[in-house]
Amino acid sequence: MPRFHFHLEDRPDHEGVELASVAAAKCEAVKMAGKLICDRATEFWDTARLLMTVTDDRDLSLFTLDFVGMESPSLQTPCPKITC
Repeated sequence: MPRFHFHLEDRPDHEGVELASVAAAKCEAVKMAGKLICDRATEFWDTARLLMTVTDDRDLSLFTLDFVGMESPSLQTPCPKITC
C-alpha cells in the first residue's frame, strides 16, 4: 500500500500513513483537517487558515487543502443596545 504524508505549514509529517489510494488519502485529509480545526479552534480563528499539502513517499506533492475562515462583520463589532 502506498504511504501518504499530510504536511501542515507549521508541522511536516515525516511518518505518513499507508492508504489504499489517492482517493482514500483525499478522504483522510478532509477528516484530519476537520479534526485539527476543531481541536485548535482558537488558533484557527486567530490565524483564519489551515493549509495541508499531501505528498507521496517520493515527496511528490499530490494535492493541497486550504481552509480559510472568515468571521462576519457582525462578530467583529459590538452590537448596539436596543432600547424601547
